[in-house]
Amino acid sequence: MAEILFSSWGGEVVDNRDKEGQDLEPVNSVELPEYFRQDEAVKALMGWYGLVIRDPETDVVDLSRVYMKEIQEKSCGKCFLCRIGTRVMAETLERICQGQGKPQDLEVLGRLAESIQESSKCNIGQSGPVPILHALEHFAEKFEAAINDKKAVPAGSYHSKLTAPCMDACPIHLDIPTYVECIKEGRFQDSLDVIREKLPLPGVVGRVCVRPCEEHCRRMNLDAPISIKFLKRFVADYELGKGKEPEFEIEPSEKTGKVAIVGAGPSGVTCAYHLARKGHDVTVYERFDEPGGMSAMGIPDYRLPRPILREEVDRIERMGVKFNYETVVGKDIKLSQLEADNDAVFIAIGAHLGTTMGVEGEEENYDGYISGVQYLLDINQGRDPYPAGKKVVVVGGGNVAIDCVRCSFRVDKPDVNLVYRRTKNEMPADHVEIHDAEEEKVNFHYLTHPVKIIAENGKVVGLECVRMELGEADESGRRRPVAVEGSEFVIDCDIVVPAIGQTMDLSLLEGREDVKTTRWKTIVVDELTKQSDEPKIFSGGDCETGPGALITACAGGRTAAFSIDKMINGRSLEYSEDDYFDKFFKKVKVYDQSEDIGFLGGRERKELEMLDPDTRKFTNDEVEQGFSIQDAMAEADRCLRCYRVATVKV
Repeated sequence: MAEILFSSWGGEVVDNRDKEGQDLEPVNSVELPEYFRQDEAVKALMGWYGLVIRDPETDVVDLSRVYMKEIQEKSCGKCFLCRIGTRVMAETLERICQGQGKPQDLEVLGRLAESIQESSKCNIGQSGPVPILHALEHFAEKFEAAINDKKAVPAGSYHSKLTAPCMDACPIHLDIPTYVECIKEGRFQDSLDVIREKLPLPGVVGRVCVRPCEEHCRRMNLDAPISIKFLKRFVADYELGKGKEPEFEIEPSEKTGKVAIVGAGPSGVTCAYHLARKGHDVTVYERFDEPGGMSAMGIPDYRLPRPILREEVDRIERMGVKFNYETVVGKDIKLSQLEADNDAVFIAIGAHLGTTMGVEGEEENYDGYISGVQYLLDINQGRDPYPAGKKVVVVGGGNVAIDCVRCSFRVDKPDVNLVYRRTKNEMPADHVEIHDAEEEKVNFHYLTHPVKIIAENGKVVGLECVRMELGEADESGRRRPVAVEGSEFVIDCDIVVPAIGQTMDLSLLEGREDVKTTRWKTIVVDELTKQSDEPKIFSGGDCETGPGALITACAGGRTAAFSIDKMINGRSLEYSEDDYFDKFFKKVKVYDQSEDIGFLGGRERKELEMLDPDTRKFTNDEVEQGFSIQDAMAEADRCLRCYRVATVKV
């Protein structure tokens, strides 16, 4: 990679302008990608943490002009000095680049930058002037030359992007600071409108999202992250409580067409929503008798009440989307028929099949041996998976395993155990769900691995396990569990539930060699367009990524909808600037967990009230009560509004 000429990123100044060869200092504070697009080399970056220059021909004055114009346009204007000051700074830099600068302009720029930084209440004003101050300090001669020469500065080629740590972490890139601020100001419908610009399932995601946004919330550097997830739930519930019917704006594309969607899960319904908003004729085919896919069949009602899910999908149906339930594509109707009848097909089937543990006795199919997926499916459809059983052992460490153990109490299984081969620290399940399961008195057996299912008369009576200890790290970065010799023991049980993984049933693609699949039984598509090698077939959600987060599935559905719309309208499925920035920000991190925010925290995060553990473990009623208006507005007021702008010279 080309050497960095200058960097002030994160306050660490590295100046290699007069150095060569071995004297060049490394830049450790930022990893600057070599290319933005394949044919666009990255020459410089100006952003919230400073200035990074790779190409000596970079005109810092012009870069500052473009960056400051973006800052001014993105300023919310609520802080007077930020609103007026950023405009004056942008206009001043514009004059300098036109050859009309004055010597006093540099002093004005520096003074305004410092004042805006000190007085602003959000991160646009607090961080926006940072690279301008760095440029004025370290490249003063460039600014002076531009003023003294009285010549127009040639305009360069740039890409700019507004982001925030939470927005960047969200797979569908919701404008989180804006929808949170709307709640703070009591504008709940406006908040929902911001959310629904990208996401049609705020009530669903506001209950079961795994919260990647909160893990990248700068407020966490002070005290605790904003309750972004439950604020989303609040506005969805508020609208529902008021009995309001949302008005979805439909702007038909120049050319509309027919699209078939296979699967009514989060990815499928999100794709349907965005296609419907563009005027397309959409039909969804679903194998079950209701919508939701794995969110309906795999997430228990105490976490996601079925009426919430159903109402949000019904709203999409009222937009004109048709839903054909109890229809299995590949059996009741062939994929080839859908292709013939439609302009595009989006395959969004969920991971409805369980994977095996590979232990002795598993292939015998004993009574009481039930896959985690089937176990939850039965319970969510109102059936006890195995009424004769009362002692349950669930094997696994993910969210499905936690759902299985918590559901067991709710179908009258008094003795519930979870076996996991690593420690609690390595469990991939949501730490909140683990905590709730602990409160409900699930018996956790850590550093334990199953080796044999014990049965009598064709029925499960126990699970033989072995103790484990952690060895060296494996390819996942976690320490590899190693069996402790001679430590075998038996857990008495009459139900064994393997919940160690899920996979897809891709039988609808049987005989279709033109649609490539992976050894993990996922469909091969372009990561950024969701189009397969067969141009009319797109895919997203679990059957593209493997079993994953619900919000990631929604993001895949939205992306596919825009790609399908482009294809129907004869436009190229080229990557967008946003796609390239997504890749760019994977290198140039938007969130820094070691950042010193610069002031004290101490404002307590609002938490939802929950039913008492001894009560909730025996009911399917929703265990968490939503925010009150007062608590929602107070929680939203904790947001630091961490918008930041990046300008890349190419």
